[in-house]
Amino acid sequence: MSTESPSPVTINILDKEYRVSCAPGERDALVNSASFLNGKMKEVRDTGKVIGMDRISIMAALNITHDLLKYKGQVDNFELHTAPRLRALQLKIDTMLDKGRQLELG
Repeated sequence: MSTESPSPVTINILDKEYRVSCAPGERDALVNSASFLNGKMKEVRDTGKVIGMDRISIMAALNITHDLLKYKGQVDNFELHTAPRLRALQLKIDTMLDKGRQLELG
């Protein structure tokens, strides 16, 4: 646990500066997150279909959330189908290693 206190970090989103308090070890993650959000908000703004900072923010948040949930579903699906296969492979490997050890000893 860090004993250092949070420090302010300045981030830019759609040409506006925001000062955000941040734990020392989280600065790079915050800057990267702000850069990502800025890019998504610019994409929404540049479509020309959404006007106003509030609406741009909401649409960017919805897009990011949609992507996050889509990827989370893919990861969950991967884990659901892959974990049993990995356990089966591990069991086969362990069985073969045991047989190899028995042959060495026998």
